Amino acid sequence: MGVRQGNAYGIFFDNTFRSNFQFGKFNDGFYSFGAPGGELNYYFINGPRPKRVVGTFAALTGRTPLPPLFTLGYQQCRWSYMSEARVREVTSGFRKRSIPADVIYLDIDYQDRNRPFTVNRQTFPTLEQMVKDLGQEGWKTVLITDLHIAAVPGYKPFDEGNKAGYFVKNPDGTNFVGPVWPGPSVFPDFTRSEVRKWWGSLYADFVKMGVRGFWNDMNEPSVFFRADKTMPLDVVSSVEGRKTDQREIHNVFGLENVHATYEGLLALAPDVRPFVLTRAAYAGAQRYAATWTGDNQATWNHMRLSLPTVTGLGVSGYAFVGVDVGGFSGSPTPELLTRWTALGTFLPIDRNHAAKGTRDREPWVDGPEHEAIRKKFIEERYRLLPYIYTSMEETSRTGVPLMRLMVLDYPDDPRMTGREAEGQYMFGNNLLVAPKVKEFVDGYDMLVPEGVWFDYWTGQRVALTNQDNPEMKGKLHLNPKLDEIPVFVRAGSIIPRQPLVQNTSEKPKGPLELRVYPGPKCMDYIYSDDGSSFGYKRGEYYRAQLSCESSGNSVKVAIAAGEGKYIPWWTSYNMVVADAPKAPASVAVGGQPVSNFHYDAKSKSVSVTVPFSQAPNEVVIQY
Repeated sequence: MGVRQGNAYGIFFDNTFRSNFQFGKFNDGFYSFGAPGGELNYYFINGPRPKRVVGTFAALTGRTPLPPLFTLGYQQCRWSYMSEARVREVTSGFRKRSIPADVIYLDIDYQDRNRPFTVNRQTFPTLEQMVKDLGQEGWKTVLITDLHIAAVPGYKPFDEGNKAGYFVKNPDGTNFVGPVWPGPSVFPDFTRSEVRKWWGSLYADFVKMGVRGFWNDMNEPSVFFRADKTMPLDVVSSVEGRKTDQREIHNVFGLENVHATYEGLLALAPDVRPFVLTRAAYAGAQRYAATWTGDNQATWNHMRLSLPTVTGLGVSGYAFVGVDVGGFSGSPTPELLTRWTALGTFLPIDRNHAAKGTRDREPWVDGPEHEAIRKKFIEERYRLLPYIYTSMEETSRTGVPLMRLMVLDYPDDPRMTGREAEGQYMFGNNLLVAPKVKEFVDGYDMLVPEGVWFDYWTGQRVALTNQDNPEMKGKLHLNPKLDEIPVFVRAGSIIPRQPLVQNTSEKPKGPLELRVYPGPKCMDYIYSDDGSSFGYKRGEYYRAQLSCESSGNSVKVAIAAGEGKYIPWWTSYNMVVADAPKAPASVAVGGQPVSNFHYDAKSKSVSVTVPFSQAPNEVVIQY
């Protein structure tokens, strides 16, 4: 994607062979791209605005489907939790400390000799009961299911696939065998529809026991003990009967792997939204699976790199993404893990993950001070879930990612196309996040877009300082404490928040909070559904437009009539209007004066309770 003077364009080179891009290597006046084989197919997308480019690319390659609500909660993972006892210890650790969480992952060691679709009954003797028990405690279990099948007669997936000829071949027609976690392994040829259907059927037992998601790792495909760590280029696939090799197929192997998993889960549970996580992808894989940025390191540098990496994936059509919070390899310092946990609150996927041989990463491992800070930020994610879920619903329709480059929202500001903007990003339409991602600094500068901004945590207007200094013009100097992450709200925003829950299966108790920040173009909406099924495609959803306008000494906030057949969990709104100059002279709800409002002089806000109704409603505050 290129942006020049606010006008954007995109070029998608749709070629699955090994591609190369030359950006100004020979002449800075042009760039080029190509591949050693395949067709020369590419698309030129004229925005002219960046969001239009991203949305058009998503329409072309496929939009991210609306994910299950639980996937937006906190996720805990490790390679590996080695036994049922350890899994129960970790999950109960969250519940007894009242730290919200939704997902527990089992990495390869739950399997019998690392063989996919098996269970090690020595260490997980009652996996079925464990999954059921955890489900009753609000946990969703996600299992890793790698694509390599142990080449061992008597192992059911091998016997079935070998008998049917479902594995990729050497040029001489024999099965290609490569070493991976189970030892010598064969690989399903996912380019064939019958193979994808068979692979999907292998999930039947896990789906029956209540496993809620699956992690397709190692699907580049990874092969051990080779310099290139993948299959030889002459390994043969049969694309619906057309023979070709890894030169064409390598880049889409992971895509077709998750295609098979996703379609298989739909066949087994047609009205349950699948959750699939993939390590490898090609354009369009976002239709089937979320992804993450791979095996990062527990360093400040890798936390910093997570920002341009995730936002880069976002403009590449991949909106539902995350990173290994805390870093996969190596052991983070307590401060780094705490800072990263805070950052995870404002990522599309909030998953803590770590490698063998590294120290534990659960929120409580570094003592009460760090635990309290990490808990605070995880709790904030759960309070913010209505905003996050509403934003993901918008992403599913438009392709514009939840976490995005500043230039998508501010294309006319040339500062937002440069490296200086890499340390900050927009989280949905209304929140600007600028985390501390460098260790040895006494502070750093954030680029402030045009307009009025509010501090998310205090509700106060942001006051720019040192504006007489040309170097600080349009910037804000930040130096957050350990228990802080700078987050700002654009004037003209309405942010929905909910009462705290311990997991997404728990119904919030109390009103839905609507934080109103008066300003220009104040138009938002709130979205809700059951969070799990495809009922929303049958009209079982709730959506209401929200708007506000301020003029002179009054603010008007409107809630439009609700759309859809779904009745949301809340029975009232707690409307909190920021930037109140003084206590109101009067407040009216639905045209009727009310006295149950409260003015907070410290935060300069007015709060009032508004009953929920499918009919339109309006609040008018007079100062």
